Amino acid sequence: MDLILAIKALIMGVVEGLTEFLPISSTGHLILAGSLLNFTGDKVKVFEIAIQAGAMLAVCWEYRARIAGVVGGLGSDSRARRFALNLIIAFLPAAVLGFLFNKAIKAHLFSPVPVALAFIIGGLIILWVEKRNRANPAAARIESVDDMTFADALKVGCAQAFALIPGTSRSGATIIGGMLFGLSRKAATEFSFFLAIPTLFAATIYSLYKERGLLSAADVPMFTVGTVAAFVSAFLCVRWLLRYISSHDFTVFAWYRIVFGIVVIATAYSGLVVWAD
Repeated sequence: MDLILAIKALIMGVVEGLTEFLPISSTGHLILAGSLLNFTGDKVKVFEIAIQAGAMLAVCWEYRARIAGVVGGLGSDSRARRFALNLIIAFLPAAVLGFLFNKAIKAHLFSPVPVALAFIIGGLIILWVEKRNRANPAAARIESVDDMTFADALKVGCAQAFALIPGTSRSGATIIGGMLFGLSRKAATEFSFFLAIPTLFAATIYSLYKERGLLSAADVPMFTVGTVAAFVSAFLCVRWLLRYISSHDFTVFAWYRIVFGIVVIATAYSGLVVWAD
């Protein structure tokens, strides 16, 4: 692997890790970063999905005690079984719809301008939900992920399905959707973290298997650099986000999405930046 390719893989890994768990869309940022770096193509699309495993492992490490407790308690602890079932229920909508429409989504929506539009729309939705919560602070009826019902999990899972649209943000859809359906900010954020584990794991395995013909042993160093970079940056981001939400809302991310989306569209149509598909 040459130095330029290693640097590009490193940058993409850092972008993935820093954006995966923030409500700003990791996929959207990877598409835009790849366009700027001239790091595009079918193999790169597989790379972008595969390095999500690094971000997933960061969550597994951060919550290793909780995960071990759930796995160990599946046979004897009803609360652990309910939590595991909630994750499965929440995972299914995006899994089914992704399997059915993945090809169409990649063909039509994996380009900078549609991503930018999704950035803006998502930002406006975050502003609306935050305004709604400020006007009715008692709307949060669920303070812990352990208090979620199967119906709550299904609702959050349906919200996550919107993240199949690049630029929407998986974490943004699950966190904001969770808040809209009655979860506290902390509960919605933590459930989004846990839901990332089966979601990103399945996406990585499915993509690597389906596109295995594009890959070779020579690609291992590039994928390794990206995955390690995603792990380190995601671990730092998760730690920071847990502190941030204790005293802040998501309004700043909404405005970031809106401004960033407008900049991408403006530069695309003015010709100032040639965004590669």
